Amino acid sequence: MSEFLKLTILLISGIIAGFINVNAGGGSSLTLPILLFLGLDSATANGTNRIGILIQTISSTLSFKKNNHSNLKKSLILALCTLPGAISGALISVRLSDASFKKILSIILIGIIFTLFIKHKPQTEDLTDNSKAWLVYPSLFFIGFYGGFIQVGVGFLLMSALYYTLNISLVKVNMHKVFIILIYTIPTIIIFTVTGNINIIFGIILAAGMSVGGWWGAHFAVKSGEKFIKAVLAVAIIIIIVKLLNLI
Repeated sequence: MSEFLKLTILLISGIIAGFINVNAGGGSSLTLPILLFLGLDSATANGTNRIGILIQTISSTLSFKKNNHSNLKKSLILALCTLPGAISGALISVRLSDASFKKILSIILIGIIFTLFIKHKPQTEDLTDNSKAWLVYPSLFFIGFYGGFIQVGVGFLLMSALYYTLNISLVKVNMHKVFIILIYTIPTIIIFTVTGNINIIFGIILAAGMSVGGWWGAHFAVKSGEKFIKAVLAVAIIIIIVKLLNLI
């Protein structure tokens, strides 16, 4: 496969992933396997994927701030809780063999297929019961570890943890989520860079695609089509799992 074709596939994948992230979530479940299929080893694919994530979370954070949805102090406190776990997860990830990484990724992708169709009751106002709020802090350590280790599907974990422990609206959940991912992605990128596990060209192309897809998704989001988007993503993930496990 020529380098031009690889970059074209990566750009298109980034656009699709960016659109999916805005409308349904789970874009990394597409981009990380694509990077593997394009010939990167597991650690380099994992590291390269973070560049697109960093750019998209910066864009999303600025967008929330522009629309007056921002609580920097609270978001920063929550984000700092993920850092020890994220750093540990990234350090373990760069030492994992390709075969082990692909098996772990396949198992995670199977779980993501089910989480795509879990319904969350829309909540526009904060709830009054905050008795479980303290649970968010230990939860964020483990979620940070997972995010640093593999990233795929971490948005679903963060949304569940924040929503059910803090009892805040989904708007605020998403506001905190993108900032948390932004903050812990910075040290993980440093780790992957220092260990030589980032393909900068692939990362830039992927980030460009995700930015375009995110913009497109934000401007042309059709909530009635979310089920269709999730169904398409689920089919794509199943194909990816089959390929990762060499079942055909």
